[in-house]
Amino acid sequence: MRHEERDKPDTPVSGRREEPGELPPYAERVLEVVELVPPGRVMTYGDVAEWLGEGGPRQVGRVLALYGGAVPWWRVVRADGVLLAGHELRALDHYREEGTPLREAARDADGHLPRLDLRRARWDGGAADADTGDGAHT
Repeated sequence: MRHEERDKPDTPVSGRREEPGELPPYAERVLEVVELVPPGRVMTYGDVAEWLGEGGPRQVGRVLALYGGAVPWWRVVRADGVLLAGHELRALDHYREEGTPLREAARDADGHLPRLDLRRARWDGGAADADTGDGAHT
């Protein structure tokens, strides 16, 4: 996706909007990785940083908080599979629409929201995974 297309967020994660061409280089690289994650699959914040070979989970999260509204932000998740605080219902709608594997919430879970089933949903970035959905991490 080009910079010009990113200034029109579908579901903004933050209220901040940047003008086209203002993205820092690291942010641009993070957003490019996010766009590669196929529907129904996820990467953790740490997976994205590892894929890039720079930064860490917090830096990836910061990029998505500031600039992630126009990319499928719900496909980058916490390593424990807990849904993004404050965006749980929007993310859950996306997961259900895309068929992302979920685990039912325990009865004592706060809000009874499901978690992502990372064992089945996690994407390692392999090209075959994008086409077939067969390469989840175990």
